[in-house]
Amino acid sequence: MKHADPSHALYVRLLGYVKPYWRMFALSIVALILTAATEPALPALFKPLLDKGFVAKDQAFIRWIPILLLLLFLARGLTSFVSTYCMAWVGSRLVMDLRAAMFDKLMTLPTRYFDQNPSGQLIAQLAFNVTQVTQSATSSLTTLVRDTVTVAGLLGYLVWLNWRLTLIVFALVPLTLWVVRVASRRLRGLSRKAQQNIGDLTQVVDEAVGGHRVVKLYGGEEYEQTRFREAANLARRFEMKRVAANAVYEPVIQLIAAVALAIIVFIAAGQASSDTTTVGGFVAFFMAMLMLFAPLKRLTSVNDQLQRGLAAAETIFTMLDEEAERDNGSRTLERIEGRLALRDVALTYPGKTAPALAGVSLDIAPGETVALVGTSGSGKTTLANLVPRFYDPDRGTIELDGIDIRDIRLQSLRSHIALVSQDVVLFNDTLAHNIAYGSKRDATPDAIRAACVAAHAWEFIEALPEGLDTLIGENGMRLSGGQRQRIAIARAILKNAPILILDEATSALDNVSERHVQAALETLMQNRTTLVIAHRLSTIERADRIVVMESGRIVEIGTHADLLARQGRYAQLHAMQFSA
Repeated sequence: MKHADPSHALYVRLLGYVKPYWRMFALSIVALILTAATEPALPALFKPLLDKGFVAKDQAFIRWIPILLLLLFLARGLTSFVSTYCMAWVGSRLVMDLRAAMFDKLMTLPTRYFDQNPSGQLIAQLAFNVTQVTQSATSSLTTLVRDTVTVAGLLGYLVWLNWRLTLIVFALVPLTLWVVRVASRRLRGLSRKAQQNIGDLTQVVDEAVGGHRVVKLYGGEEYEQTRFREAANLARRFEMKRVAANAVYEPVIQLIAAVALAIIVFIAAGQASSDTTTVGGFVAFFMAMLMLFAPLKRLTSVNDQLQRGLAAAETIFTMLDEEAERDNGSRTLERIEGRLALRDVALTYPGKTAPALAGVSLDIAPGETVALVGTSGSGKTTLANLVPRFYDPDRGTIELDGIDIRDIRLQSLRSHIALVSQDVVLFNDTLAHNIAYGSKRDATPDAIRAACVAAHAWEFIEALPEGLDTLIGENGMRLSGGQRQRIAIARAILKNAPILILDEATSALDNVSERHVQAALETLMQNRTTLVIAHRLSTIERADRIVVMESGRIVEIGTHADLLARQGRYAQLHAMQFSA
């Protein structure tokens, strides 16, 4: 049993996105066919022009030739405009719909997908690869339809004029198809690699721009320039390989056509000398043969466009076919108490051998503040990431108010959780839109202001010329670290979720900013179940319980005073921090 051609399957799937716009698409195809159908009319006019006009001196017929020529080119111009505009309209819609589908998919993909795929590659797919697809779905199709009909029309006219000579053209078709097939494989592979390299290039730029302070401070300019030049040179090499493959392929096709033309001219000249064909017939046949070159050349070059588009479609559909974040839960919780229970939870990240968590069990009461401490890699952040199901454990269960969190719909589960981390995420928007984000976008100005006051942020916001309407730049770069942190806290206060995760929320701040943020956090933590991840042990001394972790396991649990008195692992960590 033969497998379906993957190119055919890709193309059919691609055309599925064109289906909603089939009327414009059909109008474009009809206009294309009409444009192409007028192509053989030009040599067809020359035969009677020569035979009746210049040979037979039929003056009445000669007067009609200019009028027929004008009508012919007027029809061609009109149909060409309609086909070009309609196909471009469909192409722009296709790009928009594919980008929307890709972005929608990105919003549903699990955290592990983003861990394994650099942001530069994802940006390149959305910004660059998707535009290449239009070359397959619309631009290439335009050439294929128009020039195929043109070639068919010209060949039909040639058969009508002299079928014996035309058979020579058909005899070379199998060789031409074989060349096209070989070239297609080569061009597709090169296009796929070139598009992947564009993602690498985007990644280098993204990292250099995002980390420009580190680059400048550590003298990394030369290193980043070298990285970029290497990626740019690789892109150039792939492009040159593609151009070379295409440059070899086109002349081979044209050589085959030239061989056919040379044989035909030789035979046709013999027929003309023996009066088996007229002057007009010979000129018309020769003219039609010459007119075949342009559409044949376009048809051979369209293969390059087609393969680039199909290579882009492969990467796009691969992403669209990724498994979305698992959301098999059926329960929706309107209110929760905030009781958390971890039962023998274990997790090993893909590609790692050592477990991030190895059989962790922990009960957290509603409203309790539990601090997670330990050295880097001990499993603190992993444990916190399991609560909102950024990852699912390999073994064990996590319960919220006695319900397995996998039985709760993701949207419902996450609606009860707020997060404030060291790496504050803000958007290039106004302060108000950053605080009243997502499900809280309809919050009133008074509610936003109250959240800012509680987060100790209103004082600096009020001093800004545009207040809450101030645009804060990419990731809030127009604000200080402490100000960004307080905006994140205001966002969490406005959400008013019963479960709070604080991930190193004050570790990167100066003393003055830390006092403001710590005061805001104390307001935020009231009457909430809180998980605090901290390296600075001074910030968690008042936690209800402190959980000490090491190598993915819990080694100690107790209050600050109890753990110091035990002289165990916590006391060692405490001594290391405060001995300096």
